[in-house]
Amino acid sequence: QVHLVETGGGLVQAGGSLKLSCAASGRQVSHYVMGWFRQAPGKEREFVASVDNGGVNTHYVDAVKGRFMVSRVTATSTVYLQMNNLKADDTAVYYCAADRSYWRGPLNPRGMDYWGRGTLVTVSS
Repeated sequence: QVHLVETGGGLVQAGGSLKLSCAASGRQVSHYVMGWFRQAPGKEREFVASVDNGGVNTHYVDAVKGRFMVSRVTATSTVYLQMNNLKADDTAVYYCAADRSYWRGPLNPRGMDYWGRGTLVTVSS
């Protein structure tokens, strides 16, 4: 069992930055591929970024490339999402999720094994 808790959401003006954190706990959590997803009102949950279990390989959806950066610190079992140059379209609830399968880049929400409860990011234009 893996437990995930996201923090760091809030209200920010367009062009600003936020850093989300995902604290992970549980057995062998360092072995999991980790992903960030988001869900805007009235829309389906979508993939944002992923990082492999070693923190070496990352993958991003095109809409956030060059603006967001995902990272993880194995020693503290924490995954981060640094979000820069935020836009109104980034407004959503952001979720952290864990996948016990192998690294493959983009992640499908249906394939994730564990989810956090999410943190709300609101970008005002």
